[in-house]
Amino acid sequence: MSTSKSSEAPWLYTISSKHKVLDFNFKEIWRYRDLLLLFVKRDIVTVYKQTILGPLWYLIQPLFTSVIFTLVFNNLGNIQTGGVPPFLFNLAGITAWNYFKECLTGTSDTFVKNQNIFGKVYFPRVIMPMSVTISNLLKFGIQLAIFLGFFMYYSFTGTSIAIHWAYLPLFPVYVFMMALLGLGLGMILSSLTTKYRDLTVLIGFGVQLLMYVSAVPYPVAEAQAKFPPMVAQCVIYNPITQIVEGFRFMLLHSGSFSWIGFLSTLAISVVVFLLGLVVFNKTEKSFVDVV
Repeated sequence: MSTSKSSEAPWLYTISSKHKVLDFNFKEIWRYRDLLLLFVKRDIVTVYKQTILGPLWYLIQPLFTSVIFTLVFNNLGNIQTGGVPPFLFNLAGITAWNYFKECLTGTSDTFVKNQNIFGKVYFPRVIMPMSVTISNLLKFGIQLAIFLGFFMYYSFTGTSIAIHWAYLPLFPVYVFMMALLGLGLGMILSSLTTKYRDLTVLIGFGVQLLMYVSAVPYPVAEAQAKFPPMVAQCVIYNPITQIVEGFRFMLLHSGSFSWIGFLSTLAISVVVFLLGLVVFNKTEKSFVDVV
């Protein structure tokens, strides 16, 4: 009588609430890439699904905001834009700001908005905020195309504007920094809104204030000349200001650029993302009990 030695097959996957403090499992995220793409498609389709104008809001919002900024800040407030048409100057800043803002606000209520899904099925939770960041790239691309359309119009009408081709290769890095900052801050805020729901109201208000200290409707030179020294320093050392200013410097050859500001902003973006990931992973373990 022969006896066969039975060997236990190893587990393929292990689902546990115990994770490392800094856990970003690229292998697992890649395994769930189809789900990530599904969430990206959901974010794009459902936002304007039952609206009259639909995706046209991607075009209307930055155009209307640029017109209002031009009337209020440039015409009434006499804000100078260094020879760049004020409307084009404002549209460039709003295009950059909108991508950061959408990534931040879209991920700030991840746990609350998706509590039903998180409580029923397992998948890497970080996929959800990642899908928001990726889906917003479509909106950013459409608004960038609008900006380039107006850029060509002003160029054909004889306006002296030019793209700074030497620094244009840094463009993907600036987009990457906007995504990291928005995703990192959004993950931190999503962990806070899990316990304190009224923070969602403050987030909307705080984002609006952040825009005005990020040199979106005015150049940094105007902030240095007209703001109190303390406020001007807050604007200058704001990492979002560095991104908006660099965005305009590349596309309009307007403003200033420094490698120190660029590298420090890149470092801050990475640190904020890693901090957000730590907080997000820690909240993930117990958010079901809180929500």
